Amino acid sequence: MKIKEILAVLEQMAPLAYAEDFDNVGLLTGNSDAEATGVLVCHDALENVIQEAITKNCNLVVCFHPILFSGLKKITGSNYVERALIKAIKNDIAIYAVHTALDNHQNGVNHIFATALGLKDIKILIPKSSFICKLITYTTPENADEVRNAMFKAGAGTIGNYDNCSFNSNGFSTYQGNENSNPTVGNKGELTQTNEVKIEVTFEKHFESKILKALFEHHVYEEVAYEIYDLQNKHQNIGLGAIGTLEKPMAEHDFLNLVKDKMQAPGIRHTDFIGKNIHKVAVLGGSGSFAIRNAIQAGADAFLTADLKYHNFYETENQLLLADIGHFESERYTKNYIVDFLQKKIPNFAIILSEENTNPVKYL
Repeated sequence: MKIKEILAVLEQMAPLAYAEDFDNVGLLTGNSDAEATGVLVCHDALENVIQEAITKNCNLVVCFHPILFSGLKKITGSNYVERALIKAIKNDIAIYAVHTALDNHQNGVNHIFATALGLKDIKILIPKSSFICKLITYTTPENADEVRNAMFKAGAGTIGNYDNCSFNSNGFSTYQGNENSNPTVGNKGELTQTNEVKIEVTFEKHFESKILKALFEHHVYEEVAYEIYDLQNKHQNIGLGAIGTLEKPMAEHDFLNLVKDKMQAPGIRHTDFIGKNIHKVAVLGGSGSFAIRNAIQAGADAFLTADLKYHNFYETENQLLLADIGHFESERYTKNYIVDFLQKKIPNFAIILSEENTNPVKYL
């Protein structure tokens, strides 16, 4: 099995198009055409993790956080990033990062976080915007089914829990081909009026080239008329954070003890108790201070995240319980999820969970 075949499976789990624009996801080092010897899954691809991969004969390291995040002007081994990259390159180790591609997936980091707490009816907290497009095209009634099905197969027509979605209307078109034309209906040089079906489908924008290829290959006309629009609709199944409900409301103190136990959090920083039972809970793994207002607007009784600053705790205005449970702790089950996914998709191949604890934060 080549490394690129494993990367294709990882794309099924966390499409890179889902990642935030600021992020650096995908293959960071290595040759995707190389034969894979094994996969080591970790949280952070530090130097000790690369050594673990070498020891365990794994030439692909799948990490959550990208070790290479911003541009480097030199690689001399002067810091932990450069040392990890040098060791990986010297030993032909490929590094692949998923980060916000998995953060934004409906079954990704925040769903894992919410599930670990036992939340029910889990939904995306901040649905992704500027991600849905609409395509409109026109064809003959006889060609409509073929065109629709080809676009569906290429990724068009999915809305939430529904596939093969389209809107179709009947009308007529007019055209007149010049001397170089080759019309499917009518003759060149003649004004032609013919019946047509207007087909409308929505799609996630990263499927655009694939859908257009399918449209052109299956359309009967010499010149294919189509229109593409960016929609303002938010994608309810892609986005940051998650929100759900506890099976039974809990007192604030009891709730934080539950969080501490389930997420193995040695210490939790939180706002003052406001005497409100916790039932609806919002979560966002990693740095999530930007989502405090979203959690309040969603009606959450509590919001769990990490990397909060002093003044972030004022922002709640006593409207919910805000808690910082630790960055690593909020994402701790992510690498287990990746391992489970790969083992199901690629059985009988070495998929190994890293034994290295890369959490840089320690507690007394």
